Amino acid sequence: MSEMIRIDDANCRQFLDQAALDAAQQRISASLRTLQERSGPGSDFLGWVDLPIEARDNLAAVQSAADRLRSSSDVLIVVGIGGSYLGARAVIDALRPPFASGGPEILYAGHHIDGRYLRALLDHLEGRDVSLNVISKSGTTTEPALAFRVLRRLMEKRYGKTGAAKRIVATTDASRGALRKVADEEGYETFVIPDDVGGRFSVFTPVGLLPIAAAGIDIAPLLEGAASMRTLNAHADPARNPSFHYAMLRDALYTAERYIEVLASFHPQLQYVTEWWKQLFGESEGKEGKGIFPAAVSNTTDLHSMGQYIQDGRRSLFETFLFDAADDAAIHVPSAEDDTDGLNYLEGSSFADINRNAMRGTALAHRAGGVPNASIELNGITPATIGALLYFFETAVALSGYALGVNPFDQPGVEEYKRNMFALLNKPGYEERGAMLREQLGTR
Repeated sequence: MSEMIRIDDANCRQFLDQAALDAAQQRISASLRTLQERSGPGSDFLGWVDLPIEARDNLAAVQSAADRLRSSSDVLIVVGIGGSYLGARAVIDALRPPFASGGPEILYAGHHIDGRYLRALLDHLEGRDVSLNVISKSGTTTEPALAFRVLRRLMEKRYGKTGAAKRIVATTDASRGALRKVADEEGYETFVIPDDVGGRFSVFTPVGLLPIAAAGIDIAPLLEGAASMRTLNAHADPARNPSFHYAMLRDALYTAERYIEVLASFHPQLQYVTEWWKQLFGESEGKEGKGIFPAAVSNTTDLHSMGQYIQDGRRSLFETFLFDAADDAAIHVPSAEDDTDGLNYLEGSSFADINRNAMRGTALAHRAGGVPNASIELNGITPATIGALLYFFETAVALSGYALGVNPFDQPGVEEYKRNMFALLNKPGYEERGAMLREQLGTR
């Protein structure tokens, strides 16, 4: 078992008999063989498997660019959507202190279409030195392309074309696409998104590593943590391979008609890890009428809202707790002479211990309420453990997808909303579809 990640499934066992677990283990064993042999659907998108080793070759170039951005910028804006920004944000939020003042402020654009946000961002940039890392394989994805158009104009107006070019780094295709064309024409420094790595698996490419390094996080141990998990993935044994163990539990619970997974973090800095996880599992599994719906909560905050549903609602879900078992934050409950709040019984207790017991109490309560739950316990929140955690999830979703009989590496359903949006916006070539949609909406 990994020293950095441990799975505790004690609160699942009463819901699954041994026959169900044995059958799930056989399915995940078959999935692991498919992944190792690279013989399943989407096998041309398995470049992520070797990234913890291969990405080390590019560390010097990535770190050099990151150091330049750090030294010249008050603000670095990461322009991207989905896998083009979520992995970096997950790592940065997990590892950078929430009130850190050193190094550039890391902000995000192009991850939605909201003019008020972009207007507020432009106002926030007044009087600050700004750099951009624009991330897009094609350069034509609507959300980041719109944001980049606005921000590029700001940069060129403020610094001139030559000055702006020194402050814009493009992470894109090696040889084709709109962003590659602009980058070559304008002289931007560029990094390549590998052809065999899908967006949601790209955190260990320059897509994630450049902004993470620019935030001041050491990317070498991040990759080392991922590499340690890669080594464990050779074992078709839940006792030795955490990714296998987690995928096996999910498969058994899905077969038992538990169709919703709630990933519950007890640490606010892991909120964007759960957001990244939602994209990874939602896009990888949700196909052909199959898959577990990924939902996430942030506890103990959401125990005062979603906790009611989890405890007493429909029994179609299961829960996975994400918890730092090594939390040793040195803050303790002080005494109060009047004890008006009735908390003197906790005097001297650490917040870490209180949070740990909140997690344990929640797990027991939800189990009693009919909700199977397991925990993913981290040995600290460090670059190495976060690297291991992300690679753990990437492997688990590949195993889960193959066990479902779907291609875990495509996302055909993502395109449908785009076609409708383009038609309603009168994009050339979509006129007929636009007329049909406006008729459905009752407008012309």
